[in-house]
Amino acid sequence: MIKRLNFIAIILFFALPSVAQKVEFTAKAPSAVVSEQSFQLQYIINSQEVKNLQLPKIADFDIIAGPSSFTSSSYQFINGKSTSSFTTTYTYVLLAKKEGTFTIPPATAVIDGTQHKSNALSIRVLPPDAQQPKQQNQQQSSSAQIDDDDIFILPLISKSTVREQEMTMLTYKIYHSGNLINIENVKLPDFKGFMIQDIDLDPNKVNGVENYKGRNYQTYILKQVLISPQNAGKIEISPLSLTGIVRVQRRVQNPRSFFDSFSTYQDIKKSLSSGRVTLNVTPLPTPKPADFSSAVGSLSMSSSISSTDVEANSSITLKITLKGSGNLKMIKTPNVIFPTDFETYEPKVINNLSTTSSGLSGTKTFEYLAIPRHSGNFTIPPVSLTYFDLAANSYKTLTTEQYTLNVAKGSGSQTAVAAYDAVEQEKVKQLATDVRYIKTGNLNIKPQTEIFTGTLNFYLFYIIPLLIAVLFGLIFHKKAKDNANIALMRNKKANKIAKKRLKKAEKNLKANQKDGFYDEILSALWLYISDKLNLPLSALNKENMSEELTKHSVSPEITDEFLSLLKNCEFERYAPIQDTHAAMDKIYSDSLKLIEKLENTIKK
Repeated sequence: MIKRLNFIAIILFFALPSVAQKVEFTAKAPSAVVSEQSFQLQYIINSQEVKNLQLPKIADFDIIAGPSSFTSSSYQFINGKSTSSFTTTYTYVLLAKKEGTFTIPPATAVIDGTQHKSNALSIRVLPPDAQQPKQQNQQQSSSAQIDDDDIFILPLISKSTVREQEMTMLTYKIYHSGNLINIENVKLPDFKGFMIQDIDLDPNKVNGVENYKGRNYQTYILKQVLISPQNAGKIEISPLSLTGIVRVQRRVQNPRSFFDSFSTYQDIKKSLSSGRVTLNVTPLPTPKPADFSSAVGSLSMSSSISSTDVEANSSITLKITLKGSGNLKMIKTPNVIFPTDFETYEPKVINNLSTTSSGLSGTKTFEYLAIPRHSGNFTIPPVSLTYFDLAANSYKTLTTEQYTLNVAKGSGSQTAVAAYDAVEQEKVKQLATDVRYIKTGNLNIKPQTEIFTGTLNFYLFYIIPLLIAVLFGLIFHKKAKDNANIALMRNKKANKIAKKRLKKAEKNLKANQKDGFYDEILSALWLYISDKLNLPLSALNKENMSEELTKHSVSPEITDEFLSLLKNCEFERYAPIQDTHAAMDKIYSDSLKLIEKLENTIKK
């Protein structure tokens, strides 16, 4: 009976975490496609209990295949807690029938016994190419050429004419014909004469498809930045330059057969430049107000205070909040004039901002902490801020309200001292006085009569440290002897060094940094084998590595698995830019497992 209850408890323990899982029903498709070309529409559901998936009415697209379904699952047991997850993906292949922007309404499905809806999708259908891209000459040649209209950079600015201090968004976008595999030697403009605010790019939105001058291109957003000119006039931004690595396919005629030809690939480096960007900056009206804060945009200001009735030596918090859009991050902290009897501290600034094409929008809050030291009635005067309103084309002054404080006499000792913690600005604590009285009366002082020299403790005091020193000397001698054996040390540390590199690869995996990930994986694998087999890395190749692994009793299956993993890494490293997170995740998992197998097989 007890065994049965334990079994039921274990089943419930593993089942409960999955019951609480929130249902996610997500529709996914490219944001832009080309007319008369097919694309995938996917519905991703985090459950395997899916019934009666109903597509919405899709009048603007033809369904040419689907649905095909795929279910994946994962289980984890960490720190005594188990989690399980299931993902079911339904894939349809659609064909865009005409140009325009179209909406695919939500789909419905019964998931875990409950009806659910997916999100809607907006898809922009681009026209087909007005003229077909130029094909490479189908002849044998030592080099291939890339035309300037096959790959280029465009600097896109949201507004080319702005006011002084006004923010505008500058985007550098690469247009290519789908064969760009890497970017290097990126040199950014110096942005002289501008205040800038970098924008964090969403990895899921940097790639896209656009029709430019009658031709469809794959696009990649390289950089986005908000710029704010500090002076009026025509200001030029120097070009952004880089080197793009493009993979070109060439058809080569077989010299032995007139009818036979084959394809080859060549990676070509192409130097690209965005060209200069000119911004027309109109000056702000003069004369400027004396208290102008250099803020430009559309703003409002409010204030609040924690309490107007307090005791002496108790803290109060005054908050001033700016809300709106513009160059909010560049606004200086407003000056609040507290009464002279108040102890004040550096204000705390809280930014809750988001980026738009015209600048930053949201709120910026200033928190001021002050402590009145004496009782009485005090006044905190209004705080004003003058800015230039772009919509009204004039200067405006914002003002907070005036606060009157009633400070009562504080309780406690008059000699107590208040202290302020700079990390926790809201906490004020009382420290006791630091005066200590001198002890008087009979101190019961006795003379020391015992002699330490010549006693057992006296000799142990010298002998014990000597023994410890000898022991440490023997340990260090043995360690130095082991370290002198370079082959042995390389073999012992191979696994540790490989795991460190795999940790770096894992960080690149989480950040979706493809190049860094595969560089660390390949380095970890090659260096591990070099250390384990005691072969110089320069003399190591796939052929002699296979022979050496066989000498160390490594099975042919593990050897083939290792060579296949190296081949997959090299292929994925130079694959075209796309969503390869799943492939990276699998290669990382296979590398961990393979090094563990080799570690258990190759032993000194």
